[in-house]
Amino acid sequence: MNDIYLKTIPQRYEVFCKEYPDLSCCRIVLQEKGLYRIISPTGTQQARVSGRFQYDAETVSDYPVVGDYMMAELNGTDTAVIHMVLPRKSIFVRKAAGSTKTEQAVAANVDTVFLCMALNNDFNLRRLERYLAVAWDSGATPVVLLTKADLCRDLPEKIAMVEAVAMGVDIITVSVMESGGCRAIEPYLTEGKTLAFVGSSGVGKSTLINALLGEDRLKTNGLRDDDRGRHTTTHRELIDLPCGACVIDTPGMRELGMWDAGEGISGAFADIEELALKCRFNDCSHGSEPGCAVRAALGRGELSEARFLSWQKLRAENAYSANAEGYLAAKEKKFKKIAKYNKTNHKR
Repeated sequence: MNDIYLKTIPQRYEVFCKEYPDLSCCRIVLQEKGLYRIISPTGTQQARVSGRFQYDAETVSDYPVVGDYMMAELNGTDTAVIHMVLPRKSIFVRKAAGSTKTEQAVAANVDTVFLCMALNNDFNLRRLERYLAVAWDSGATPVVLLTKADLCRDLPEKIAMVEAVAMGVDIITVSVMESGGCRAIEPYLTEGKTLAFVGSSGVGKSTLINALLGEDRLKTNGLRDDDRGRHTTTHRELIDLPCGACVIDTPGMRELGMWDAGEGISGAFADIEELALKCRFNDCSHGSEPGCAVRAALGRGELSEARFLSWQKLRAENAYSANAEGYLAAKEKKFKKIAKYNKTNHKR
């Protein structure tokens, strides 16, 4: 495990090591229900965030996630204390599952994010568009990874359908059931790079990582009676591969809501965004306005109705989350001021 630490501490963090000589630059390698395990120059150990860190944190994504580099106090006990998260190269964020109106950071400092979709009953282009939007917004490079190719009888047709919604993105297919079935991933396994596998439950992420590791380290399950996989991974974990790259295994995502992903939506739907720029009116809603380039493309069959509706739906979701974020941030800031005022006056 120390190989991860030795190979992946970027030079851009050296300034923090000099500024805080009493702290150590470490990396989060495992996260589960608020608990952390870090890798440091002395090995791996548990860690927690400091009280000051909790007080200063303004959003959920300020807290450490798997893949983060941070400055921690290795105080000789079993539990290190995290004092700051260092600037991130990328951060994969979604709306937290359920009815709660908050964000959830999934993984940080990822170079390449593999968007996993199985070629059986899991195949869903609209869900893939969601993943592409969040991936483009994260700062990592997205790659569409189509799994379970051995179960697909119309592979060329499925690939063509993916190409129509994942423009400018590498698309690769794999099958761990066949000899050499994971060879398409090898060009991305560069020493010192961090990869992440994300997707819905049962697409085969853990099975793929086991194949890359050359051993059955991660728990896997087979298919259910409805041809879908079972949910197995329950936490996020950074794993070092024999090639020198790191990979993050994540739990399956039953929901992937938009959260401040405007740029990502624009990237995932660049074709529609380009059409929208040609509309007669800048504030065109793409309904009944004259001179709407998007409606014209729909009429000519150059743009599918399903893709257009998906674009509208994701933009509406994102706008809603933006309003919720602003409200919650203002509320949290207000109550922090109240707490600080009460604490000061109590001392007096």
